[in-house]
Amino acid sequence: MSRLQQKFEQLKHSGRKALIPFITAGDPTPEFTVPMLHAMVEAGADVIELGVPFSDPMADGPVIQRASERALKHHTGLRKVLQLAQEFRQTDSDTPLVLMGYLNPIEIMGYEAFADAVHAAEVDGVLTVDLPPEESSECITLLKQRHIDQIFLLAPNSNATRVQKMDQVGSGYLYYVSLKGVTGAGHLDTADVEQKLAMIKQHTTLPVGVGFGVKDAETAKTIARIADGVVVGSALIAKIEANLDSPDTAKQEIIDLLSSMRQAMDS
Repeated sequence: MSRLQQKFEQLKHSGRKALIPFITAGDPTPEFTVPMLHAMVEAGADVIELGVPFSDPMADGPVIQRASERALKHHTGLRKVLQLAQEFRQTDSDTPLVLMGYLNPIEIMGYEAFADAVHAAEVDGVLTVDLPPEESSECITLLKQRHIDQIFLLAPNSNATRVQKMDQVGSGYLYYVSLKGVTGAGHLDTADVEQKLAMIKQHTTLPVGVGFGVKDAETAKTIARIADGVVVGSALIAKIEANLDSPDTAKQEIIDLLSSMRQAMDS
C-alpha cells in the first residue's frame, strides 16, 4: 500500500478529509522550501503537492507563474526539487509528497532516470499537468514498478468515459479542477462541484481532491463536505508574493491560513 493510499485510508477511517497544500519549490528561495513543508505538516497538511518550476506553466495563473519565475532565478530545476524532496523526507517519513509539474523537464531527464530519481527521493506521486492518460503508458509503467502513484487531472467537462479511463490508469487520487481556466481563477460554484463529484464518484474508486478556487477556511469546509481532499495553492503562494522581503511573515501567514482550514474542515 502506497503512502498516499495509506493516508487516505486513515483519513476515511477517522471521518476526516485531506488538506493538500501546494507550493512551488524554490520560491522565494530554495532555502525556504523544506522548512515551509514541515511547517505546513504542523499546521495540518495531510498530503503536500510540491510544484516543479517551469518556464512555460500554461495551466497556471499569474500567481503561480510568477512563483516559477522567482524559483528559476535561483536555478531550481527538477534535480534541485528532488534534492529538496529528499531533504524533507529525512525528517518526515509519513507525509505523502507529490511532485506537480510539466512534461518537458521529465522528457529532458528521461523517463527511466526520472522514475529512479523520484524513487530515490521517496516521492509518493507525480502529477504531470500536460501528460494525458492516452500518452502516459511508458511513464506510468516505470513509476508503478517503483510503487509511485501517477495522479491525473479531471476537468469540469470530463465525461464518464474520461473518468473511467483515469480510474483505470491512475492511482493515489484524482485531482478535480473545479474551475475552467488557470489556477487561481474565478469564483468557486460549490453546487456545481457537488453535482460533478457525484458523477465522478460513480466511475472511480479513487479518492477525489478538489482544487482551483479554494481561498479560505469557509470554502475549504464546504469542499471537504463533498470531496475526499481540499487542494489549496494560489492562496498560499499569494502570501509568499506579498511578503518577499519577509519570508518569516509569509511562512506564518501560510501556517495561519492552513490552520484555519484544518479547523474548519474538522468542525
